[in-house]
This record gives sequence, C-alpha cells and structure tokens, in this order.
Amino acid sequence: MFNETVISEINEIRGKYPDRRSALLPSLYIAQREFGWLSHEAMTCVAKTLNLPEADVRGTASFYSMFKNAPVGRHVIQICTNVSCMILGAEKLVDIVGAKYGVTSGGTSEDGRFSLVIMECIGACGTAPAMLVDTDFYENLTETNILEILDKYK
Repeated sequence: MFNETVISEINEIRGKYPDRRSALLPSLYIAQREFGWLSHEAMTCVAKTLNLPEADVRGTASFYSMFKNAPVGRHVIQICTNVSCMILGAEKLVDIVGAKYGVTSGGTSEDGRFSLVIMECIGACGTAPAMLVDTDFYENLTETNILEILDKYK
C-alpha cells in the first residue's frame, strides 16, 4: 500500500530513534498525510514497516484525536468549545459554520470540503475562542472573521 518514498521516509524517521515505538506517531502522521485518514490497511502498513504489533498501532491511532480513523473532508475544522471558548461564543460559531457549510459535528460537508470536530480544549484560553483548520491555528474568533478565514480553504 505504501510507495517506496513513504517507506523510505518512515525508515528514515525510525533511524532517528533508539526504539522503533518512538517512530510510531510521526509514521502515523505520514500515513495520514498520504491517505487523508488512517484506514485499517494504512495502520497495517505502519505496523509492518516499523515491525510493531498491529494492536499497538491501532491503539495509538485511536487514542489521539489528531488521527482520523474515517474519511474526512479536504480540510478539518476543529473548534474548541471548552469553558473559555464557550463563554466567548464558540457554540454560536459552531452553529454559523454548520449553517454556512452544511456540516455537523463529527460530519463532513456534502461537497467534501470540510469536516467539523468539536475539541475539548485547544489550549488557547487567553485568546478564545479558537480553532484549528488542518494544522493552522486561529484565535480571537468572531462571527465575521471565522467565515473570512474558512473562505480561504477551497
């Protein structure tokens, strides 16, 4: 399933660590980058490439929220709704995004452009409300600027 370039990249990362388990997280990132999500086949390939038990790979991939275990949109919007963000209007922002793009929490827009994830905490309480779009961080969100930001993602 992995092409030679991906296998080479994972092996290069593996060589940087004294224990192959230490290469698991970056290897899962590579697999997700290549396929958009971590299918059973992708996790099996990571396990074989790193010579790790498949159960360890699946357990790690399912534990961390940054790994997607189902197909997602081209862009993943993660909006924090924890206390600081909630107090400053994050729930309204979720509603605005949902209405504008036709996406619900845990779902993907019909056109495949966005998937929406509600985050427990994004670590930006002092600049709330905050979100991630893919790996891009945004803070001090408003009803106006959230749509301007998302409009850049095609």
